[in-house]
Amino acid sequence: MTTTAAGPADPRYRRPRVPPWVGDLAAAVIIVSTALAPFKVPEHEAAGPVTVALAMVPAALLPLRRRWPMSVLAGCIAIYGLVAATGALEPGVVLAVSIAMFGVANRTDRRTTLTVGCSAAVATALLSLLTAIGNVFDPRSFQITVMVAFAAAAGDATRFRREWVMAVIERAERAEQTRESEARRRVTEERLRIARDLHDVVAHQISVISLNAGVASSALHTRPERAQQSLSVIRSAARTVLTEIGDLLRLLRTEDDDNANGAATAPQPGLHRLDQLVGGFTEAGLNVSLRTEGDLSAVSGAIDVVAYRVVQEGLTNAHKHGAEHRAHVLIEVDDRRVLVVVTNPVSGRPAEDRPELPSSGHGLVGLRERVASVRGVVETGVAPGGFRLAATMPLQKEDLR
Repeated sequence: MTTTAAGPADPRYRRPRVPPWVGDLAAAVIIVSTALAPFKVPEHEAAGPVTVALAMVPAALLPLRRRWPMSVLAGCIAIYGLVAATGALEPGVVLAVSIAMFGVANRTDRRTTLTVGCSAAVATALLSLLTAIGNVFDPRSFQITVMVAFAAAAGDATRFRREWVMAVIERAERAEQTRESEARRRVTEERLRIARDLHDVVAHQISVISLNAGVASSALHTRPERAQQSLSVIRSAARTVLTEIGDLLRLLRTEDDDNANGAATAPQPGLHRLDQLVGGFTEAGLNVSLRTEGDLSAVSGAIDVVAYRVVQEGLTNAHKHGAEHRAHVLIEVDDRRVLVVVTNPVSGRPAEDRPELPSSGHGLVGLRERVASVRGVVETGVAPGGFRLAATMPLQKEDLR
């Protein structure tokens, strides 16, 4: 948010107050009244018609102070000097100078207020010598200087209060926007997490069910044992997906933060469940060749989970879109990184007993997000051995058991 200088006309600084023209009218009435009223003061009684006319001019100048504060102040001081040159003393002109000084201080910065205020006070003090007061130490001369200085101080205080109120309002607005942005960010992150979980677990099992349903349908009459095996895999995958959906629904319906956090931090699958994952694909009809290098048990934390998901995504894609019903998995672990590579043959057309399933493309997107969250990179593309999915994740001390 860009912060701009707040002025009296700023639409954000609005409060119930008297319209500006009421103040201008009141000041004009006072100036004109003091110019025409008979005061028993020699300096005032010496005022002729020209002096009285000059004394009423500031009433017309003051409404312009909101647009040209400096010019109006200079004009009022000049009129004060002309009136003083005639030997008269007009309180209305002194009041006009004070009001104009207040307008300058209310619309400029403190340095400008200090400079202009000192100059105006000195100017009015010197011009007072032109009147019949005749003595710079006369109390009336001192009162005029104090009025100008007080007007400058009051205008500066009013401006400072207005800017302080605007700063408080802007901080409150920024805090509210920050809270809203943080809430939106958390909602987005939670949506992405749920989407990744749905794809990693539910979509994988649905793919297994769909593929085996196709196999069972095509082998029902020709190879009943194969169809029976596929139906058994479908039954097992259906139980798994129902369990996973139930867990997700319980998490979404949990209102207690402690219970929600407990559900969110439930044990996640890792490389220790790699044999179970490969066995599931083997039962589904995918021949998986697994090769590991290094100590897989040394990997823990988020990288352990992400490595498992990389293998799961690679085998799911090989099962859905690969050829020859086989895939190869390579996992290398050293003291610096974890490398997971899944390759599978590809063909221009699907196998006869396994129809090609549509791909949404969300799997690799979610996988890249997962790998990026642990500062890793993902590479995909066609290699000499077929389609290749490779993820490299750096290891740090806290990632090692």
